[in-house]
Amino acid sequence: MINLYSLTIDKLEKLVLEDEQKKYRATQLYIWLYEKRANDFDMMSDISLRYREVLKNKYCLNLPTIDTKQVASDGTIKLLLNLSDENKIETVLMRYSYGNVVCVSSQVGCNMGCAFCASGLLKKKRNLTVDEMVGQVMVIDNLLKEEDPQKRVTHIVVMGTGEPFDNYDNVMDFVRICNHPKAFAIGARHITISTCGLVDKIIQYSKEGLQINLAVSLHASNDEIRNKLMKINKVYPLKELIAACKEYEKNANRRLTFEYILLKDVNDSLQNADELAKLIHGMLSYVNLIPYNCVDEKDFKRSDNKTVKAFLNRLIKNGVTATIRKEFGSDIDAACGQLRAKRLIKDEK
Repeated sequence: MINLYSLTIDKLEKLVLEDEQKKYRATQLYIWLYEKRANDFDMMSDISLRYREVLKNKYCLNLPTIDTKQVASDGTIKLLLNLSDENKIETVLMRYSYGNVVCVSSQVGCNMGCAFCASGLLKKKRNLTVDEMVGQVMVIDNLLKEEDPQKRVTHIVVMGTGEPFDNYDNVMDFVRICNHPKAFAIGARHITISTCGLVDKIIQYSKEGLQINLAVSLHASNDEIRNKLMKINKVYPLKELIAACKEYEKNANRRLTFEYILLKDVNDSLQNADELAKLIHGMLSYVNLIPYNCVDEKDFKRSDNKTVKAFLNRLIKNGVTATIRKEFGSDIDAACGQLRAKRLIKDEK
């Protein structure tokens, strides 16, 4: 059966026409799904009984279910969700002063193999479907509405487990659904997709005509360090990656974000800051410095606060716009993939 949460409005319009219905039925269905939160076709009172029977036989309204819920003292919520095939994925709600941000996973496991990351402890099993990504937002949004009917998800970052551009088509459909005014109605500039550096997909994305933000996980100022931290750099070294980012800047006319996790005595020296500033000189970009969430299975340590501030100040002195990312969920399994890895490794034992 086709999961209605997997369909962009364009795809749904084609299907309702195939069902010998008027095109406007697609908008009606979107309103029932996303505005009225119908979880049963019989709730859709302005759709004929005959067509509701067609819907029941052809479509489904399945969403992930909550396996484990962790709530941090700062209000951050981390969920381990069950999928229909018994796989499990993580999603996170972060509460900023400007809104409620959901961090969405795009794959079951990850094959990128970044040396510092908990997501790669369990290899990729498969890509997530569009409805499984939409479902993460829906589950979090429903939790918010339980707190207060006026609350809603306002921002989305596709930065959870997996490489979004390794699941390119599904991620594109997902963000279009999130952006649609009759779905979640989240502004394009409130949605961010993160990539570890798939050059061909960055260039493809630059031509999509979307205003959705792009973040590139850089995490190193030179190829020697990045080769040790990120396997993808051996396929797409920094020269090629930066060229693709400049192509994105030219085609999309959008500022991009460089994500940079600071690792003690690995990539956090003032020389590294100088190299980074030189690497991205002249680009329409800013650097998001990320304090490291330590992972038991990894030997990396987080840089101390003095080093982080010195790195930030050196970037600013070199003319780079930079910030330090606010930390969330420090008293729960905060690192990406950490809760899932702990649970599944425990289950295997």
